[in-house]
Amino acid sequence: MATQDTPSTTGSTTTSGTLDGALAPLAAALGDRLLTPASDGFADAAAVFMGGTERTPAAVARVRDTDEVATALAVAHRAGLPVAVRAGGHNLARHSLLDGGLVLDLRLMDGVEIDRDAGVGRAQGGVLAGDYIAAAGEHGLATGFGDTGGVGLAGLALGGGIGYLSRAHGLTVDNVLGAEVVLADGRVVRADADENPDLYWALRGGGGNFGVVTEIELRLRELPVVTGGMFVWPAEPATLAGVLTALAEAPAELSGMVNVLVAPPLPMLPAEAHGKPIVMALVCFAGPADQAEAVYAPLRALAPVHDSVGEIAYPEMFAGVGGPEGGMPGDARTGFLGDGAWAPDEAWATAAVGAVLGAPPGVAAVNLRPMGGAIANADPADTAFAHRDAAWMVTVQGMTPQLDGLAGLREWITSTADTLGVGGRGYVNFMSTATEEDVRNAYPEATLARLREVKRAYDPGNLFASNHNVRP
Repeated sequence: MATQDTPSTTGSTTTSGTLDGALAPLAAALGDRLLTPASDGFADAAAVFMGGTERTPAAVARVRDTDEVATALAVAHRAGLPVAVRAGGHNLARHSLLDGGLVLDLRLMDGVEIDRDAGVGRAQGGVLAGDYIAAAGEHGLATGFGDTGGVGLAGLALGGGIGYLSRAHGLTVDNVLGAEVVLADGRVVRADADENPDLYWALRGGGGNFGVVTEIELRLRELPVVTGGMFVWPAEPATLAGVLTALAEAPAELSGMVNVLVAPPLPMLPAEAHGKPIVMALVCFAGPADQAEAVYAPLRALAPVHDSVGEIAYPEMFAGVGGPEGGMPGDARTGFLGDGAWAPDEAWATAAVGAVLGAPPGVAAVNLRPMGGAIANADPADTAFAHRDAAWMVTVQGMTPQLDGLAGLREWITSTADTLGVGGRGYVNFMSTATEEDVRNAYPEATLARLREVKRAYDPGNLFASNHNVRP
């Protein structure tokens, strides 16, 4: 097999006829579920959330079980095709789309099993986070993920998972109990605390570097209700600083995120707020309901113009404001700031509000997520996720309806990130590029060295390179 250290960007060197022959065993196994550029439905199968058309896979394999994944990998191995794995297709760096390679589309592998007695949820590799959340919620149970139901569960879990329950229950990686993984050589292995523990460690934060996760097991907790929802304030710097201070000082049971953005025309917002900068906080208190009023008092004291926070079922946290429809190109820069209970001050808040006011057309925001709590309390050596000592994760992000607007958006993101000190330490799930510098920023030196050891053991030929690549 011809190995590669980075995903191909020039297309497959295999001729069309030779490629057809190489893919014949996979075509025999999948039938019309193997799509090439000449197939009906290929364009939709090769589309991802972040848009863009400059990458065209040689084929998309819509696999439906572990055996078919193994068959597809064997074919890719023999043909020398790079491989990408796709479920939700939300990754900012578009790891699930590569030029001239084979995309394993796991979306037909969408089974969820909730074992209430054991407190374990099992999800196949193509399950979306929202579908798992809904299935667990039917039993009054929950596992913490991010903030969007449309993302692929496994991809989110392999990178970290920072969302509405993270300060209370830990990151998603802290709640991964085990996984079934198809390796580059076609072997199917179990990775957990007892079997292949080195692979288990690496999967939890190391992304898709080591194999295709066809099933993942997650810890479930009793959580029939939370006290959560949305607050909105006009984006005055003093208000933003007050919101961030309140969240930094809140008990660990309170998680969430804050967005500084220009208000879209949402019906719950006063008409006079539309088109003006706002501070939007999506918050979730996973503690006793009778303590929620006191927890939220500092935020309500800042006089929000919208307050929909109340007692709800946890899955309702994912039924509120969603992002724009897919197909819009975008970019982002992410980083971790501060430590302990540090919160950005009013000068920082002034810069953030000013930056949003100067954003180019499209959707632009500064997103802040408080860390601490159970995130910081976990042993840093337990998983490959780093930066547990940070106070905040901050992302400067945007999407634009036109490809020709992407250069201006990226210029704004870079300038804003530099102004706000966002850079250096990074989070693989929110990086829109995948350079060697990005990989070094995502993992401390000792962590990266250990990841390389695991990579050499499980994927020495670097078949799985469409990711924030840990090169063997």
